[in-house]
Amino acid sequence: MALDFILRFAVPDDLPAIFDLIKALAEYEKLSHQVTGSVEELKGHLFGEHPYAEVVLASVEEKIVGFALFFHNYSTFLTQPGIYLEDLFVLPEYRGQGIGKALIVYVAQLAVLRGCGRFEWSVLDWNQPAIDFYKYMGASVLEEWRICRVTGEALTRMVESHRPKINELR
Repeated sequence: MALDFILRFAVPDDLPAIFDLIKALAEYEKLSHQVTGSVEELKGHLFGEHPYAEVVLASVEEKIVGFALFFHNYSTFLTQPGIYLEDLFVLPEYRGQGIGKALIVYVAQLAVLRGCGRFEWSVLDWNQPAIDFYKYMGASVLEEWRICRVTGEALTRMVESHRPKINELR
């Protein structure tokens, strides 16, 4: 029997639960060592003067059991905004109940309502259950694309070693 669950946008009081889900996701992906942020930083980024991301939550009997964190990006080829799904996660004991599907469809609906030309995300190559799920949902897995990333000290070195420097920040 499927669970009754509710989807809704996150509010500031949800921050501790969201951060707990982020840590659970990192543990699932064997990346717990990469979680260096805090609830306070998350608060500023989700609910500050210039929010960087949005979160949709799934709850069962008032317990938050899953989330989708996303933000807008832009396609120059389509000349349209898009939505990038940074994280989609449902606690293991609540999987198989349609919650992940509902979360991804909800964000896809937002993309359509907001006039976005695409909805995209990344998946770890070893996570075959997620790959299969995304294909089932209609996604194409783009084998020819690779993610490029610069973080931490490497990001600082990039800024310090390459010119020109930005004189004005917006």
